[in-house]
Amino acid sequence: MTSLIPMAASMAAEQKSADVTDWAARIGWLVGLVLFVALVYWLMREGWKWRGTLQSDLPELPTAPEDTGPAKLSMSGRYHGSTTAGQWLDRIVAHGLGTRSRVELTLTDAGLDVVRPGATDFFIPAEALREALLGKGIAGKVLSEGGLLVVTWAHGDKLIDSGFRSDRAAEHTEWVDTLNDMINKSTKTEGAR
Repeated sequence: MTSLIPMAASMAAEQKSADVTDWAARIGWLVGLVLFVALVYWLMREGWKWRGTLQSDLPELPTAPEDTGPAKLSMSGRYHGSTTAGQWLDRIVAHGLGTRSRVELTLTDAGLDVVRPGATDFFIPAEALREALLGKGIAGKVLSEGGLLVVTWAHGDKLIDSGFRSDRAAEHTEWVDTLNDMINKSTKTEGAR
């Protein structure tokens, strides 16, 4: 029994109290983390502005004429962005085309009127429309197959894909059919001249 007492005494001597929190080190790490996040955000913002500068050759977006005629179709939903045609990750940010927003689309004989609350509205003239199809992704937004209405149109010397999603996805097929019929009729009319 006598051997247990010296053993307990030596174990007690080896024990230390819990380390005290080093607040200066914790605050330093926290400030460093906040600065790192701010730097990443700033770099992303500068990249977005640089992309806009690279795309500055894109002409101003057309606005809707005074009289567009009666509406063939209308839709409310979301605008998911525009990309270079056929390159669904090459987002176009010039003139506000990269800003996602709510959208009200109206198709008339004059073209496609895109009204975006809180973002720049634009108009796609009927002669600029090239194709409409059902897609599944555009500029970082991926949906189920056929969940996105993609409209290809010409602006200046560039072909652009713009992605829209209706609040009622069942409307997409009707929009694709109507837009492609309208494009085919205008192509036949131009070819007959």
